[in-house]
Amino acid sequence: MKQKIYQVDAFANEAFRGNPASVCPLDKWLKDETLLKIAMENNLAETAFYVKNERQYEIRWFTPTIEVDLCGHATLAAAFILFNYEGRKSDTIYFHSPRSGELTVTRHEPYLTLNFPVDVFEEIELTDELSVGFNLKPRLAFKGKTDYLFIYNNEEEIKTIKYDLEAISRLKARGVIISAKGNKTDFVSRFFAPQSGINEDPVTGSAHTTLIPYWSEVLGKKELTAMQLSKRTGYLRCKNLGNRVEISGECTLYMLGEIHLPII
Repeated sequence: MKQKIYQVDAFANEAFRGNPASVCPLDKWLKDETLLKIAMENNLAETAFYVKNERQYEIRWFTPTIEVDLCGHATLAAAFILFNYEGRKSDTIYFHSPRSGELTVTRHEPYLTLNFPVDVFEEIELTDELSVGFNLKPRLAFKGKTDYLFIYNNEEEIKTIKYDLEAISRLKARGVIISAKGNKTDFVSRFFAPQSGINEDPVTGSAHTTLIPYWSEVLGKKELTAMQLSKRTGYLRCKNLGNRVEISGECTLYMLGEIHLPII
């Protein structure tokens, strides 16, 4: 059995930047075990799978080790493939996630814009157990539905921070977002999720469902610019809509190929 697969660099306008994601368009859902094996073989932060269902596309995301509730960059990548390589004519794509509900992506060349629900998060006590994974103690700590958010003093701290992946992996969360006010953008961030099979994610769209409402309130702005300070680096344009957020970025195709699967 042959299965088409794409690899896209999301939140980037050239190859080898942003966050790579695999995208597999399916005619019907394969077994969960098979989806996880494909994601494991791809060995990228996320692989997105989608199946067309009447007017929308059901979408799911897998890391090399688990299925996740929400993934921004792989959703952006899936929309990019539909718009540019799978014949989607409309400028809006409607996705449905069994875990996160309705998600849309709109095309405004050269950008694609995700429309995601905001995270629900609250400030928590900053204990030694929480911050032991980093050499610098954050100013503030918050807990969202799946991640912790640590706020630091400035961009330089985010760039140069030292971290202990083993200690971070012991936290009961999908991962940890660290963030500060930016020098050239409104805010900067990094994301670590060793407990989900991702040591450091290059660009994390879903983390911005927490970051956008936080920095929108702190800075008093609805529209913001952001940069994720991984080695690959990613740039995002953001908008706070209240109970939802818009996250915009560019994409670049890296690879098109075929997976040769056992008959399933």
